[in-house]
Amino acid sequence: MVGDPRRLRGHNATATFCISSRDRPGLIATAGEDGCVCWFDMRCKDMLFVMLVGEDPISSLCFKPGNEDIIYVSSGTEVKAFDVHSATSWKWLESHNYNKEEINQIACNSRSCFLAAADDGGDVKICTSVQFLPWRPWEVITGGLDSKLVMWDFSKGRPRKIVDFSVPDADGGCSAGQSLNPAFVHALAVPEVDMVDRVGKVCVVARGDGVVEVIDIESELASSKSKNSLKPHKGAQSKAKGNASSVQTETQDQNWRKKLCLDNSLGGHTASASCVAFSMFGEKGKLIVSGGNDKSVKVWDWCRYFDDVQTSSNPDLMHLNINLSKKVNWLCTTPADSENLIVCDTSKVVKVYTVA
Repeated sequence: MVGDPRRLRGHNATATFCISSRDRPGLIATAGEDGCVCWFDMRCKDMLFVMLVGEDPISSLCFKPGNEDIIYVSSGTEVKAFDVHSATSWKWLESHNYNKEEINQIACNSRSCFLAAADDGGDVKICTSVQFLPWRPWEVITGGLDSKLVMWDFSKGRPRKIVDFSVPDADGGCSAGQSLNPAFVHALAVPEVDMVDRVGKVCVVARGDGVVEVIDIESELASSKSKNSLKPHKGAQSKAKGNASSVQTETQDQNWRKKLCLDNSLGGHTASASCVAFSMFGEKGKLIVSGGNDKSVKVWDWCRYFDDVQTSSNPDLMHLNINLSKKVNWLCTTPADSENLIVCDTSKVVKVYTVA
């Protein structure tokens, strides 16, 4: 059970995005269709200040890792960087206008040397979400409205692995959702650097069919390598044919995929899952928080699944369910013990909940 949320007021139109500071617990930035970024300190009653970026809706925000005085803001096809301390003028420090279509999400890698922007462009796919892999410095992962998850080596500009959620999964993963919507990839979350050792090298996918899926990245890449190694080379067809089945079985045993399907059978979303995040509070990464078009927020104790997998038990992974009156646009968590879940729904008022 959760009490009534704290309400953060400042936007004049729908709140679209939110981020929380790691360096300054309690500092929140929210974006809206009014072209503004509103800043809040959970220790204060009122909004700290508002930053007018422009007339176009703001689609995404991100801090510069290692220097949260710098914030990146995407609006339309442009990304601008601002100094938080320049509250009087709000003159942008730098501007990037390389995207041809409207940007959906931006992300900065942990070393602050690369900035990625996922937009609506592309002949094949529409990219809706992007995240850098902190343990692989030259790789980024994207998801799109073609129901595909693509792991890229951006130093070479080519994909290393493609996971297609629109086709049945023969490896025992999430093959079908519980809603009639396609399995579009609406949002991705990867653990930050200080979480990786604890929770693993995983990616969480919020899908259009309502499923929230946890995928082990390294197992996916390893399986891709093993399949390539099984392809017979010229002059070695007979040898490969005789050993293929045994090698395949051995590879599957060694590289079993940690796929966890958080769906309606576990109390999950009954409509599109629109956003997902790891918990920053308590034991970081222990919980996964997802929001959806079913007007609900789900808090998952997902680590229990892998803790109990060896005992063949069926743990209750639903930690908390929060029912809302509006669809969820975005959410984020904070490192604080209280007021640690920030939710932007389709209203102009941002809600703050406490998750224990």
